Amino acid sequence: MNAGAQRRWRVPPGHVAVKCAAAAAVTALIVLYSHDPQFLFLAGAAAVGLNALALRDLVAPVRLAADRDGLTVVTGYAGHRRIGWEEVTTIRVDERRRLLLHTRMLEIETAGGGLHLLSAFDLGSDVHDVADELYRLRARTSR
Repeated sequence: MNAGAQRRWRVPPGHVAVKCAAAAAVTALIVLYSHDPQFLFLAGAAAVGLNALALRDLVAPVRLAADRDGLTVVTGYAGHRRIGWEEVTTIRVDERRRLLLHTRMLEIETAGGGLHLLSAFDLGSDVHDVADELYRLRARTSR
């Protein structure tokens, strides 16, 4: 990657399609089983959640972008924040094992105590690979 290039990491389109299909299926179940109040409540809550997740992926699919000047990260539901390299204090991968789960999160810490957490599901790539690429880009631009 040359120093002027921009690199973007986004939610994989397949994940977005699965979330949209799940939201549509649960919404259809609400219509089919509208006579059952308990099911209606549970399916309604699930539909709201799935639709919110799917909509976020459609509105803000790019979760992280990096170029020679810094990073752009998604904040809140679908906002974006530009962070200059001089504001980035730490880039690391946090790995945790609990019971049968193994999680890896890319952590980007900024001056002023800001912390941005991104998973492989957010980035569409292994978090170690993304961290390595961010290290390389940051090193090239800090000269």
